[in-house]
Amino acid sequence: MAAIVTSKEVEVVLRQQLLTSGYTLSADKWYGETGTDIIATRGNEALHIEAIAFKSSPPARAKDFYEIFFRATSRLSVGATCCVIALPARFGMGLHQRANAIGKAWERIGSAFPELEIWLVDTEAGTYKRTSWTGWLEGEKLL
Repeated sequence: MAAIVTSKEVEVVLRQQLLTSGYTLSADKWYGETGTDIIATRGNEALHIEAIAFKSSPPARAKDFYEIFFRATSRLSVGATCCVIALPARFGMGLHQRANAIGKAWERIGSAFPELEIWLVDTEAGTYKRTSWTGWLEGEKLL
C-alpha cells in the first residue's frame, strides 16, 4: 500500500515544532518498535502522540484511523495528559464526513476521552493544527 505521506514525515514535522515550543521529546523509535511514537513533555503536560500515514487506498486509511484511535487512548494508562492522533493534513478533508456519519458515537467518544485530540500535520509547510475530537461534528475547532 503506497503512502502518499508517511508517518515518519508526520513525526519529523511534529518533533521540530514541539522542540521549538520547549517540549522535551522521547527518542525516535526504530522501525517495528512498539510504544508511543512521540512523548512530548513540558511541565505537568505529557503529550502521547501516535502518527499515521496517508495511504492511497481509502479502506487502508479508514483501518489505520480506527487502529490509531485505540493506540492513542491506551496511552492514558501510561501517564498521558493528552492523547494525540497525528494525521497528515489531507485527512482533514474527510474528517467532518466521518464524524457526522458516526454521529452520536463520535460525540460520546469525545465525552469519554476529553484528553483526545486530532492534530493535522502539513508536512510541506512544516506546521500542524491542534483540533478537538468533538470539534469535527460541528466543524474544525482549533485548540
